[in-house]
Amino acid sequence: MAKDSLTITDNRTGQSYELPIQEGTIKAIDLRKIKTGPEDFGLMTYDPAFTNTASCQSQITFIDGDKGILNYRGYPIEQLAEQSTYLETAYLILNGELPSKAQHDAWIYNITHHTMVHENIKGLLDGFRYDAHPMGMLMSTVAALSTFYPEAKDVRSKENRRDQIFRLIAKVPTLAAFSYRHLMGLPYAYPNNDLSYCGNFLQMMFKMAGSYQVNPILERALEVLFILHADHEQNCSTSAMRAVGSSEADPYSSTAAAIAALYGPLHGGANEMVLRMLKEIGSKDRIPAFIQEVKTSGGEVRLMGFGHRVYKNYDPRAKIIKRMADQVFEVTGRNPLLDIALELERIALEDEYFIKRKLYPNVDFYSGLIYQAMGFPVDMFPVLFAIPRTAGWLAQWEEMLEDKDQKIARPRQIYRGAARREFAPLSSRG
Repeated sequence: MAKDSLTITDNRTGQSYELPIQEGTIKAIDLRKIKTGPEDFGLMTYDPAFTNTASCQSQITFIDGDKGILNYRGYPIEQLAEQSTYLETAYLILNGELPSKAQHDAWIYNITHHTMVHENIKGLLDGFRYDAHPMGMLMSTVAALSTFYPEAKDVRSKENRRDQIFRLIAKVPTLAAFSYRHLMGLPYAYPNNDLSYCGNFLQMMFKMAGSYQVNPILERALEVLFILHADHEQNCSTSAMRAVGSSEADPYSSTAAAIAALYGPLHGGANEMVLRMLKEIGSKDRIPAFIQEVKTSGGEVRLMGFGHRVYKNYDPRAKIIKRMADQVFEVTGRNPLLDIALELERIALEDEYFIKRKLYPNVDFYSGLIYQAMGFPVDMFPVLFAIPRTAGWLAQWEEMLEDKDQKIARPRQIYRGAARREFAPLSSRG
């Protein structure tokens, strides 16, 4: 009779062990039972980059990479992108259920009325160089918020956590827009509580003298992009949020750590790399030669925006963004790089080399084109990733704190250094 267990025979000792299987996993700590003798520490797993290790149990985001499925709390991303708003989706991610009308109104009110930041934050921003990267400024100012709200250290209080969640989701767009205005040498534009979350961000970014009229198509495009980026399971920045948060650091410090992880070009800077690639290709007639370089360069030339650690099918977010691009370009004018992108996608999806490797467009392939068309400079791309991901980071952080299985993060290592040796005085060394 079949059993939900795994039997391991240690060929070093001839002894067998039976380990229970739960939800397709074995507990790594169970491997510690496998020893060669009393002095043996026990067996460990070696898994660089956690490619096949579950670090937590989560109820937030479900991904089936082989089928191209992404759900938040059970809701397909396609339905949320079509019918929801970013703040409603953020509520769902954080609370597990869609809000009632009363819950929705209270949620919007609390976010809207926490958008202002302390005036001293402007002094902090003014201390940065004129050309400072906005992601670095965002990371620093989010960390600085921990000093404005010292009560945030009480992470075991659910009521206190909720106050900080309101503040972070509300203030990150303000800090992001202020960082952009500093980069551009423009006066800071304050929040407008009469506008939507995304409309307010657009006016803080682009308002000049006089009033600013938010274009509804661009506002909706930003809503959809924010929904698509709200959470994505245990990626690098989310893992950083959980790891730092496991020490019971306040949420501002933990979010700053997540922003630092997202700052890396392999994570938050991927759509920028797509734009650079398309510019280097330059025209549609050069695509075949570029494709050949990708195949023969041994990895030195890469097809950016294709493939994903998780997805082995078409990234569902990329399909949504591709459809939305036409609406955006009707307002902004067609991005000249779009034709190159479309032709590159067509050729790659028909090429056996990429089909065999399951390399399909991911969310970064088209998002940069849209952001660029909307007037965002390339340096703002990772910031535009961080704003919506704040809700996902906070949901993962709170889930981690409430998980009784979780402890402070402390991975093991395989030591490969020198064996024990005796210290020699400086006078006797060579």
